[in-house]
Amino acid sequence: MPNRVYLDWNATTPLRPEARQAMATAWEVAGNPSSVHAEGRQARRLVEDARAAVAAAVGARPQDVVFTSGGTEANVLALTPGLRRGAGEPVRRLLVSAIEHASVLSGGRFSPEAIGAIQVTGSGLVNVDHLRRLLAVGQPALVSVMLANNETGALQPAGEVADIVHEAGGLLHVDAIQALGKIPFDIKLMKADLVTLSAHKIGGPKGVGALVLTEDVQGLQPLLRGGGQELGRRAGTENVAGIAAFGAAVRAAMAALEGDAARLRGLREHLEAGLKQTPDMIVFSEGVPRLPNTTLFTVPGLKAETAVIGFDLGGIAVSSGSACSSGKVQASHVLAAMGVGGELAQGAVRLSLGWSTTEADIDLALQAWRKLADALLRGRRNTA
Repeated sequence: MPNRVYLDWNATTPLRPEARQAMATAWEVAGNPSSVHAEGRQARRLVEDARAAVAAAVGARPQDVVFTSGGTEANVLALTPGLRRGAGEPVRRLLVSAIEHASVLSGGRFSPEAIGAIQVTGSGLVNVDHLRRLLAVGQPALVSVMLANNETGALQPAGEVADIVHEAGGLLHVDAIQALGKIPFDIKLMKADLVTLSAHKIGGPKGVGALVLTEDVQGLQPLLRGGGQELGRRAGTENVAGIAAFGAAVRAAMAALEGDAARLRGLREHLEAGLKQTPDMIVFSEGVPRLPNTTLFTVPGLKAETAVIGFDLGGIAVSSGSACSSGKVQASHVLAAMGVGGELAQGAVRLSLGWSTTEADIDLALQAWRKLADALLRGRRNTA
């Protein structure tokens, strides 16, 4: 859309040119990737090239990447009772941090009575002492902690969490959907057992994701049963065009990661400096490591719905939190878990930046915010 500024990159990203071209190329390939003839082998090559690209991006083996229909399916597939490391004890319960995505909070295939919640701090980080207490009693657990929160951008101490979980005989699942392409990470260095990813957060198409396992994880049970696709871990003919585009997007994102991260961090600092000219401005999780592109803010008395509409009328696309909750006027469960009061939480607005965001875009967003803030402050004075 012309004359618009898009600042909702954590919800979804524009399609990268490389991904668009990969899809166009794949659409010309007629074969089924499970067929043994030349046309089938051509389709298979596109899938396996993408698998290798995704694996390389997170330090995994290609054969440990399972393609899915998106991040939600990948998360549900990961949350499987009975997973184990090698010949270790299978997990019988699930512990999830209170700030996880809805697809993780739903518990996957664990029964409700087998699911427990891990508290977080006021800064939005996992409370590792509470995690230790939960792991100290009960059967071996699968623990699910996201690497980067989609609302605040806060980065979790995944390596420390992994050590705690493994010492207790459990497994760690890391939802890295928001982190991929924004910060570097390695599944082995992070010591995660399972990692989930999604294409549309890095410039790939919607409807494609992946579950990545470490090589010693056993006991994964497929959600979809039928043919032997994905080494028997996910039945159904592969989405060749979407998977090829995922691979292309991953390659482009990883090639630009270092430069983009530094540039976006500078733009975010410029944005937050401008926002802080408004009295009583609050930037959530400001004091802990965050994604370089994410700002979640509010001021007392602000209504997020009003602010999002105001920004939109000013030509700026922003969010009041997770896109999966858009259309619902309710406080963020992330901020509630952080102990943020209902009134403040209901006023939280998220701006998230991406590779095409410019300083001029930030200036336009700040200009739109000043108009909204002036109206808010006038309202305060009139009711004082």
